[in-house]
Formats: sequence, C-alpha cells, structure tokens
Amino acid sequence: MSQFFQIHPENPQKRLITQAVEILRSGGVIVYPTDCAYALGCTLENKKAVDQIKLIRRLDDKHNFTLVCGDLSVISTYAKVDNSVYRLLKAHTPGAYTFILNATSEVPRRLLNPKRRTIGIRVPANPIVAALLAELGEPIMSTSLILPGEELPLTDPYDIRDTLQHQVDLVIDGGFCGMEATTVVNLTNDVPEVTREGAGDISTFS
Repeated sequence: MSQFFQIHPENPQKRLITQAVEILRSGGVIVYPTDCAYALGCTLENKKAVDQIKLIRRLDDKHNFTLVCGDLSVISTYAKVDNSVYRLLKAHTPGAYTFILNATSEVPRRLLNPKRRTIGIRVPANPIVAALLAELGEPIMSTSLILPGEELPLTDPYDIRDTLQHQVDLVIDGGFCGMEATTVVNLTNDVPEVTREGAGDISTFS
C-alpha cells in the first residue's frame, strides 16, 4: 500500500519533503507533480525501481527516460553540452521542456536508448520538484504518468492512488498541475528539432 502525502504546491512542507526523499533513497517509486503533469520517479542507480516503472508503463528498452534536474549546474555531469547548447538551455529553463542530449558515461546504460545513447534532461518550474531535488542532491529518473493504452497522463492524485496504490511507494498530491506533456526538443544535431509539441512554446525553435 502506497503512502499519500498532501504537499502544498507553493510552500512545500519540509517534513514531508524529507520523508519523500527518504522513500526515494530507500529504493522507492514515487508519483509526483511537475509543471506539466504527474510523473513517476526514482533514483538513477535503483535498477529495481526503474524496472517497476517500466512494468507500470509497459515500456521497452527503446524508451528515452528523462533526468529531472534542479538546475543546469548538474547537467554537464550527465549530458554533453557545448556553449551554444548551454545558452539555449539557460534561456528555456526552468520550464515545460524536455531536451534530448548525448549522454555521458555517468548515465547508467539501462536508462539510455541502446542505439543512440541519448538522455532526456528536464528542469521543471515546480516548487515541490525543486524542494525534492534540493533535498535529494541528485536528479530524479522520471517518465510521465501515462498508463498503457492511454494518450494523456493521469491528473487526479486520488485516482492515481486508487489505481497504483499497490505498485508505487508514494503518491504526492500537489494539486492539479495540468495534463499536457512537455515539449521535446532534440539537441543532438547542429539544429534544434522539436520532436513533440507540448506545453513549452516552440516559436523560438522554428
């Protein structure tokens, strides 16, 4: 049975954030709000938790996972970023974007697309996520909470709890956070390519 925390969307309670991070560190899978929709998350090194997320979403090895980061300072550890890419990232973070970048050797191979060795990077504008990442001190391995056969993510924390209470360790109720996915921008080539139009404005990439 999963735990259920109601965390204030603008002023997250420190005690609950600490408990949520303890669950992450102990190998748990959590459901948490972002600036676009609810997501599934775990720590990078926890293979069992990653496998559980794959099972919930029925994902294959070609799925591109996303590293949710607190700020740009940690991105160079996990992704190859030159000056022009860094400037572009800085102009669009935090925000509703997922950027596909070439991964460094610090990213566990099981999180990478086996052919392309790329990784998604995201810096959300959400106080709950910011508090979780500050307490954790590393990125959260993440994917949108879209169940098999569905096109849109789940949006109601109570429905999420009823559906997944035996498959995740924690559901964080952070209120309604939208149901539109992030805009995905591929930065692995010379010219940025929008591969999915979502909540983030694409006009600066056209």
